[in-house]
Amino acid sequence: MERSSTTPGGSARREATRQKLYEAAVTLIAEQGFSATTVDEIAERAGVAKGTVYYNFASKSVLFEELLRHGVGLLTASLREAAERTEREGGGKVDALDAMIRAGLVFIDRYPAFTQLYVAELWRTNRAWQSTLMVVRQQAVAVVEGVLREGVAAGDFSEEIDVPLTAAALVGMVLVAALDWKSFQPERSLDDVHAALSRLLQGRVSGRG
Repeated sequence: MERSSTTPGGSARREATRQKLYEAAVTLIAEQGFSATTVDEIAERAGVAKGTVYYNFASKSVLFEELLRHGVGLLTASLREAAERTEREGGGKVDALDAMIRAGLVFIDRYPAFTQLYVAELWRTNRAWQSTLMVVRQQAVAVVEGVLREGVAAGDFSEEIDVPLTAAALVGMVLVAALDWKSFQPERSLDDVHAALSRLLQGRVSGRG
């Protein structure tokens, strides 16, 4: 999984190593589960020594927690960039939400294994990283909330909209629909899936459907 930006003053070599470890961990954990995945396997898949894993992360749990933070951070950045690009191009708030839906689908299409892990972890309550997961989830949802609030203020959306719940529902819609697409309807194109979700958005949020 690529970084959204380069860490100021950070080592390019270390960042490249962490990327390898993220990729190895997300693939292995998606294949066989967190508990069954060992640090030795992660190191072998990444092509590094076991000590390199512990040099970068204190434990397997810390590695996975940082993986979740990293992945959701990339998703959040892609949603924000889609909304900002739409605004620069003169689009309205419904257009911004539609662009964010597409950005979410593009992200999931690119990182399906990470998305599967993320959705699975949202339903667990006994993980050490649960609080971190809730924080980064809210960061992603907050981007959508911001667009909805601006749309309500501008009169584009009804004042009766429950902004937090609607934002969470939109994010959830994209996650679930995309996972269904990748798992059960892979013959569909990204454009097909986006068009279907766009019609739901136009009809239910904007009231134009």
